[in-house]
Amino acid sequence: MKTNKSRILKLALFATGLSGIVAEYILSTLATYFLGDSVFQWTMILSIMLFAMGVGSRISTKFNTKILEKFLIAEFCLTLLTSTAALSTYFFMGVTEHIGIIIYAYCISIGLLIGMEIPLVTRINEENEDLRTNIAGVMENDYYGSLLGGLFFVFVGLPYLGLTHTPFILGGINFLVAILLFIRLRKHISKTYRIAFSAVIPTLLIVISFLSYNADEIVLYGEQKRYNDKVVFSKQTRYQKITITQWKEHFWLYLNSSKQLCTFDEWLYHEPLVHPVMQLTKDHRNVLILGAGDGCAIREVLKYEGVEQITLVDIDPEMTKIGMTNSIFIEMNDSSYYDPRVKVINQDAFQFLENTEDFYDVMILDFPDPKSIDINRVYTREFYNLCNRKLRPMGHIITQAVSPYYTTKAFRSIEKTLGASGFNTLPIHNHVYSFGEWGWVIGSKHLDKTTMKSNLLEMDFQDLDVQWITNESMNLMTSFGKDLRNADSVEVNTIHNPVLYRYYLDGTWAKFL
Repeated sequence: MKTNKSRILKLALFATGLSGIVAEYILSTLATYFLGDSVFQWTMILSIMLFAMGVGSRISTKFNTKILEKFLIAEFCLTLLTSTAALSTYFFMGVTEHIGIIIYAYCISIGLLIGMEIPLVTRINEENEDLRTNIAGVMENDYYGSLLGGLFFVFVGLPYLGLTHTPFILGGINFLVAILLFIRLRKHISKTYRIAFSAVIPTLLIVISFLSYNADEIVLYGEQKRYNDKVVFSKQTRYQKITITQWKEHFWLYLNSSKQLCTFDEWLYHEPLVHPVMQLTKDHRNVLILGAGDGCAIREVLKYEGVEQITLVDIDPEMTKIGMTNSIFIEMNDSSYYDPRVKVINQDAFQFLENTEDFYDVMILDFPDPKSIDINRVYTREFYNLCNRKLRPMGHIITQAVSPYYTTKAFRSIEKTLGASGFNTLPIHNHVYSFGEWGWVIGSKHLDKTTMKSNLLEMDFQDLDVQWITNESMNLMTSFGKDLRNADSVEVNTIHNPVLYRYYLDGTWAKFL
């Protein structure tokens, strides 16, 4: 009997480790999505939760009686918190701007409960095993559960269940083990607590089942409250949260709550992104597009008859699927994905450039803003070095470079970093109604800045089916006044010295959004 009691207690801790570690990862991911700066958020969530576990362990020393009953209370509370962590975050994001308070409150509460449980189980189990094997067995099962939870989150939960439903699966496992513990050790529980737990278990089951069943609707409610316009599509992928909203007959695309484009004026962004660099390159048979899963850059490149192949590399297969199959995007990108010259590869851009044996005449880099360490990586000197290696001698590269006015230091850092990778650089900009003033940087191996600008001013767009860009507009796009912020001291952005995302967060653009 003692052996069975010991096993069920350790199974409970295995489930605690399983659900607890996943709760940490989910809260860290949500904090990154809603608060930004992934390194900071992951570090703070994990550190604070570990601190809370320490506090929970200290609190457990105050419990001198009914230790098993208190452990079961902690188990049921942990089940509720781990199951609803993500759902509550999505719900409250439409109610309060201070969503960080919700995320960190969950972090501390879950940490406290986990911290209480480990010493409580050790004390309950001390009559079954000696101290040496008792502590080792308790910690061992908690750590094994953490490993399985981490593997589940990475390979199953996030890619297939999403942040909304994964917590309910793990919380459910914890709940089932707690019920089993209650049944098997029922006779060791005082009568008053047995009656209370007999009422708590079905109530908790009903609450969790109801929330799980209505999770998508609750998330949609929170998102609808967050966005001014009607949410018509929302999906959590392994890499990002994709949201599409509708305003009158126009649509917005958001990635992790950040604006990406609007059908009202997206050509004011995509025409400067594509046409200057395509026209600078006389031989543009082989074009590489990195990012740009919406398909609009493909649409613009396909307007050139000399193009023989377009390779689009986007890490998120869901984003390229939307570009291919969503009726909004099919109309916007003019079914560009279905042109036989287009090849789609769902892979990390850095890894793609490291492994590809192909060379390209034109490279178009259309990544999200570098607001985190993750995205910062594809704006580094190391990444641009790879681009230089794979760009043909007479080819050209262009990268989106955020706003030259709202994020001046970030804009100049991108320009400086591209230049440090062996390119002659030319910055350009345009006003996009939906975003404000936006910038790009063109890089060339063989033309200097003055020659590139001169060639751009001589370009003729009359034979192209474009909505805005003209020869006259090139004079505006290549002309700058003085920087609004002193950017003389900006540094080159590297993997080992990721200054760019800090420049971006220090800008006024985020405040404007």
